[in-house]
Amino acid sequence: MITINYSDARPIYEKVKDSLRQLMLSGVLPPDSRLPSVRELAMQLSINPNTIQRAYRELEQEGSIVSVPGKGSFVAAGGAARAAKEAELREKLAALVQEFDALGVSREALVSMIKEEER
Repeated sequence: MITINYSDARPIYEKVKDSLRQLMLSGVLPPDSRLPSVRELAMQLSINPNTIQRAYRELEQEGSIVSVPGKGSFVAAGGAARAAKEAELREKLAALVQEFDALGVSREALVSMIKEEER
């Protein structure tokens, strides 16, 4: 299900969170499906349960999952994972556009680059 790339310098909870979000976006974890318990996933990945709990907490804060006391955590039905990923990508795009602006690259040239990538 989830694999952790230890060569990635980001904190482990972020890697877990991004892996779960990717599984939601790809449909492997469809809306309303139950996530493994914190303890189950921690044992599966051989990492501290507090790390999994932090990833789950952040996914819940962004609206990607819903936790039901005594029942577990479930993928949110409203497509929040997609909205969160789209917001993240928009932030990255805004930063890239600013960098291209600083280099003197016009918006028309950026659009041209994007069209080239589509091919």
